Parts: sequence; C-alpha cells; structure tokens
Amino acid sequence: MPDGGAGKAIQHRKLFGTDGVRGKAGTEPMTAETVLRLARAAAHRFTNGGHRHLAIVGKDTRLSGYMLEPALTAGLTAMGMDVALVGPLPTPAVAMLTRSLRADLGIMISASHNPYEDNGIKLFGPDGYKLSDVVEEEIEAAMAEAPSAAAPDRLGRVRRLEDAGGRYIEAVKATFPRLMRLDGMRIVVDCANGAAHRLAPAVFHELGAEVIPIGVAPDGLNINAACGATAPAAMCRAVVERGADVGVALDGDADRVIMCDERGRLLDGDQLLGLIAADWYATGRVRGGGLVATVMSNLGLERFLAGLGLGLFRAGVGDRYVLEMMLELGCNMGGEQSGHVLLSDHATTGDGVVAALQVLAAVVKEARPVSEVARVFEPLPQRTRSMRLAARGVGPVLLGREDVQSAIRAARDRLGQGGRVLVRNSGTEPVIRVMAESEDETLVEGAIGEICAAVSRADAVMRQGAD
Repeated sequence: MPDGGAGKAIQHRKLFGTDGVRGKAGTEPMTAETVLRLARAAAHRFTNGGHRHLAIVGKDTRLSGYMLEPALTAGLTAMGMDVALVGPLPTPAVAMLTRSLRADLGIMISASHNPYEDNGIKLFGPDGYKLSDVVEEEIEAAMAEAPSAAAPDRLGRVRRLEDAGGRYIEAVKATFPRLMRLDGMRIVVDCANGAAHRLAPAVFHELGAEVIPIGVAPDGLNINAACGATAPAAMCRAVVERGADVGVALDGDADRVIMCDERGRLLDGDQLLGLIAADWYATGRVRGGGLVATVMSNLGLERFLAGLGLGLFRAGVGDRYVLEMMLELGCNMGGEQSGHVLLSDHATTGDGVVAALQVLAAVVKEARPVSEVARVFEPLPQRTRSMRLAARGVGPVLLGREDVQSAIRAARDRLGQGGRVLVRNSGTEPVIRVMAESEDETLVEGAIGEICAAVSRADAVMRQGAD
C-alpha cells in the first residue's frame, strides 16, 4: 500500500487484525501499558531523524479514550515525536489531517461500530492511507525490541489543534458539486453518539438542508447503542415519523454509512455503491473499468454493474483490502456492503459523510424522491449469520475441520452455479460469519442452517477435548 510497505498479509501478526488493534478496554491488548509500547514502536518506525516528526491523534467518544489517549501521547513524545491532539473526530478526518499537515503518522482511537466496552487503534501513514500488513508486522517486531527513547532535549511536544473540526467540515463540503445545494431537503442524521456528532449535522446544514439530528448526545457509554449504521431502525423510524426525505446513519467513527429513503427502506453499502457508480459513469468519472467490492457484496450489484459495462472486482473483507485492490487496478471507487464506501478522488479511507453527499448529489440531479433514485438494483436473497466463539483464535481451527468443510461443500453443491456460500473467521472479534446467496430464499436458509449446525457441533467437540 502507499505507506511504503506494500504487500499482502504475511500472516505473522498477532496484535493487528483486519482494522488495526482492537479489544475490550482495560484488557490486553487495550491496556495503557500495551498502547504506550505500541505508540513507541510506531513512532520508531516512522521517524528517521531528518526533521521534527509529528503525529495526529484523534478519538471517538468512548470513555476509555481518556485512558488510551494519554498512553499514546506518552509513547510518541518519549520517542521524540510531536503530537497534535484533535479530540473526538471521525476516522477519515484523522486520515485527512495526517496528509494535510504533512504529519508522519496518524492515529485514531476507536473500535468503530463495536460497543463502548471495546476500543481500538487505527494507524495511518504520512499519505493518509492505512498501514499495510507488512508495516504492521514491523511495528509488532519493534514492540518486542523496545526501542530506546529520545534524549531529554529531544522529547516531543504536545499541542491541541483547535480548528481540526472546521478543517474537516470544509474538506468534506468541497467534495459536493460546487453549484449544488440541499435546499428544501429534510435529512435525519444519526451520528451513533460517536465521533461525528457535531460535525456531520453541520455539514448537511451548511449545504442548505434541514437537519434532524439523532444519536448526538454521547456520554462515553452509549456509542453505537441502538443507533447508527449498525442499528439503523432508529434512523428509519425518525425519517417516517418526521416526514424526512432521507436518512443518513453513521457508525461510531463515521467511516461507514447506511441510508434509507423517505419510506424508511434501507439502502446498504451495495445500493449506495451502485447509485454512485451509475452517476459517476454517466459523467465519465469511473476509472479502472469498474469498482472494487468484497466477497460479501450481493450478486445483484455485480449484475447491475455489468449492465452498465462495468466490472465488480472482489477483495477480501476489510476496507483496507478493498483500497489495496483499488490501487492495484486503478479504480477510484470501492466499498463494502456494511457501508464502507471508498472514493479515492475525495478521501484516502472510507468516509460516511462524503459517501452520503455523493448519493445526495445524484438525488438532487434527478429531482425525484430518494425511493425512485437510490434503489438501483434488486438484491438476490442473501443471509448472513454470526456465530460467536468462546475465544479468539478458535475460528481458523474450526473452519479447517473436515466435517465443517464437508458441510460447506454440500451447501455449495445445493445452491449450484446461481448461488454463493462464504464462511469466514472475523478479523476483529471471535465470530464466524456464514453467508449464503441464491435466487431461492429457501435454499439460502437451508444452506446457512446446515453449515451453522456443523460449526456448532465441531465447536462442542473441541470444547470437550479442551476440558
């Protein structure tokens, strides 16, 4: 990837998952001690003595951010790196500021869509892109080596960047067509009690919309709680009750978005990607012959894009793997069904507000209700079931068992060429996810049930063996 450490996963990482480091706050690896060591190692990797080095540090609204932010700051300054604290700010804002301020490192303290009990660390290189697997491995190795601290006269300094939010608002507004406004549009904006609770409503308001904000009262414990992109029922309900034209639901760090039309019908990441692709295709802005999605994206999206003459290229699950493939193929658009939308013309990472503005630009051009514009394809029946495991690290072993693999093969045979089965271990939590997709919804439910039953039986056998 563009951070200077290109390459696929080497699979030696123990600390980093598919989106940085994540875990329950106060337990490994989300302790102040480990985060301090991580900060020292990251600073060691991104300093070369050639200039005064700078790190941007942001966070979401979790209570544990107050514990982890000082630990990061101590580790960075101990290595001679200056720190600019930006406070609660969306993940894409941290990425944008890292590049804009010519910083050497960007760090976001967030567990994204997870509940408040969890927290995480996301790292960005000088160019604003997430770090590659290779660089994350180098940081893990440096943690074990315990690099020496800077001399007393070379310790880093800390300042608070007071106008960080305003800079981000202006950068996001600049992605919206310059002569276009949102006048007359009523928008429910659900900020998940997270990092964008002040900034996102301001963006839509300054572009002329009437904003109905919800999920904008964080207390440190309510981030993503029955609100936001992972619980969009609150947004849908508010849209219908308030007679709004559209709903926008962000997750805790605002790098993903789910929307709904004026009837309260959901528009997931696949639908948003399809609409943006159609709009950009009509104006000649699609590069690379199509867009990059993941193995989870619906076949309906693939067929819709094919009708436009565009390809759908599938990457592994995780927005940074989507971005990696985008860069390899020269695409300027990609994303995930979950609502990560990456538009490299405008941002180096997923940005829920930027994606929502691109959708709204297409709606304004059409001058028709969102329900008539935004649902661009009919998705095939697709179901996903998550099976929580007792501990991390068990998933790959379970999935490698012959009895589980036999159930997966049988399900694929049953669905045939017109369907898909995907079974994967989550990279961010101890969960196995089982997805099936086909024209026949009954076959889909049966396939998922059979695979989940096989996984459950295998899990029980392994637990008995461990006892």
